[in-house]
Amino acid sequence: MQTGSSTALLRAPELKDFDAWSEVWAEYLAFYETTRDAEVHKTLFSRLLSDNPNSFQCLVAERSGVLVGLVHFLFHPHAWRIEGTCYLQDLYVAPSERGTGLGRQLIEAVYAAADAKGAPSVYWLTQDFNVTARQLYDRVGEQTPFIRYNRPTPPSIPVSSAS
Repeated sequence: MQTGSSTALLRAPELKDFDAWSEVWAEYLAFYETTRDAEVHKTLFSRLLSDNPNSFQCLVAERSGVLVGLVHFLFHPHAWRIEGTCYLQDLYVAPSERGTGLGRQLIEAVYAAADAKGAPSVYWLTQDFNVTARQLYDRVGEQTPFIRYNRPTPPSIPVSSAS
């Protein structure tokens, strides 16, 4: 683990970043003990490159030409306020970069994007076992008392082709 707070280059992903981004995202998914197939990787990356303001946004963190982190976020309307809100869905920093301030840098970049878009609220979820990241989250955010529920996995729904 490195210490210090040198700033990494944060930027939007480019088409040439697919393989490196896919590797970093796969590391993130592995941390949460899951995987996604190649089609999901391709689809998400396509969404990240979209100019659609309602699609996912992404920043990648680069140090010495190597992608070492990422953050995916999405703006959406909120029923309780006029302004929109921002959901920070995925945040990952490579193990070699932890302790450098990169996680904070990525979160603050999302805060800046939300401010620029007039969305004062930014929220995210994490697993309770993510102790190291939660130490950062306790410094840059406020934990809420909400408990998350998911729909149980539905039975397979056949996909119909358009005629």
